[in-house]
Amino acid sequence: MTAHPNPLLASALALAARGFHVFPLTPNTKRPALHGETRCPATGICADGHQGWEQRATTAPEIIRYAWEQAPYNIGLATGPSRLVVIDLDIPKSPDDTPPSEVAELGITDGRDMLDHLAIRHQHVVPQTFTVRTWSGGWQLYFTAPESVVLRNTAGRLGWKIDTRAGGGYVVAPASTIDGRPYTVECDTDPVPLPSWLADLLAEPQPVPRRTWTPAPTTGDRAGAYVAAALHNETRAVASAPEGQRNATLLRAARALGRFVASGQLDREEVEDALRGAGEAAGLQSRYVDGVVASALAWSIRNNPGAAA
Repeated sequence: MTAHPNPLLASALALAARGFHVFPLTPNTKRPALHGETRCPATGICADGHQGWEQRATTAPEIIRYAWEQAPYNIGLATGPSRLVVIDLDIPKSPDDTPPSEVAELGITDGRDMLDHLAIRHQHVVPQTFTVRTWSGGWQLYFTAPESVVLRNTAGRLGWKIDTRAGGGYVVAPASTIDGRPYTVECDTDPVPLPSWLADLLAEPQPVPRRTWTPAPTTGDRAGAYVAAALHNETRAVASAPEGQRNATLLRAARALGRFVASGQLDREEVEDALRGAGEAAGLQSRYVDGVVASALAWSIRNNPGAAA
């Protein structure tokens, strides 16, 4: 089969035929090849106000042909106008780019592993969908955006090495190259709808006000003074954790208390209730708290079978 004389133009037209809005990027880069607002001439298409890359992204074949016949532009794909959510799964960029210890302990080495783990934790699977392999070796999974909620870009919300592009974002599209390495289509199927469990995780969380926290009393006589103090101190640390440290504090507390569950000195339900109350007092969503606590306790119990205090 004869190669297309202008593969970037061919790819841009093919993407537009799918309803994806494209615009030119500077060759060999990820930067838009369009003037920015500070350098806008306020003429032509911008006569009534600056038109950025999101407004100028198009599916019109004649505009696409004109642009890509001028230069070998890389292809930007505006996810918002295209009604797409793209999950970007990255890989480590250097030997020093290592996962956090709690992630490494799960055997996770890149963004794809992280997403698979997330799916298992939520008892779902990641469906097959339109997939692009990036120039660096990562993956981009294309999904159609939900109608019920407006999603925006995220960085790390789903987990280590996972970013997303939705409203207000763009991705570098297939046939583009960086340093001679191309973006290629790995799975050429139509994008499927974003699974609802992922949409829920990506939705902007409603702020939860901090509330007064009362330490939960321990039950039964199995929790001695040391164990009772540990429960009190860990839950107090979670309840008082500042924003930016709440998630990590909750994870550490659940793992620390899990060894007392493993040894039978604390009831699992007792620990879950105490940490839920502390997490909510810190302003965390109860659904998120329950997920982190369940996963962390399971890890601790598995790694401390019958542990003594």
